[in-house]
Amino acid sequence: MIEDLAVRNMMKNHRLARAISDAAWRQLRTMLEYKAAWHGRDLIVVDRWFPSTRLCSTCGALAQRMPLDVRKWTCSCGSVHDRDVNAARNILAAGLAVTACGDDVRPQRGTSRTGQSSAKQEPPRATKGIPVH
Repeated sequence: MIEDLAVRNMMKNHRLARAISDAAWRQLRTMLEYKAAWHGRDLIVVDRWFPSTRLCSTCGALAQRMPLDVRKWTCSCGSVHDRDVNAARNILAAGLAVTACGDDVRPQRGTSRTGQSSAKQEPPRATKGIPVH
């Protein structure tokens, strides 16, 4: 599981532009894609608008806007989070939800495509409609 980053937008920060361009994010993603295909795996890419940093990995509460200089934050449930570790946990959880349930990794905006929650995505029972005696 990886997060889809807006590298072009990140390059606009002149303090970080050189470090970001040296990291070769696109090349890393390309290598992950072909390695995953080579080994018969799926590379799941979490949408860039998924609030991985601001979402509490313990209780699921969404924090308000968080500037980049905030490296640690405390949720209302009492959990203290390191920004990067919390984001990694949330990206993993979102990717596992995609794998297990076919869930979407975009933030929920109203109702889902299917109208069903990812918590319950079972097909109807094979015996549905058969009278029970």
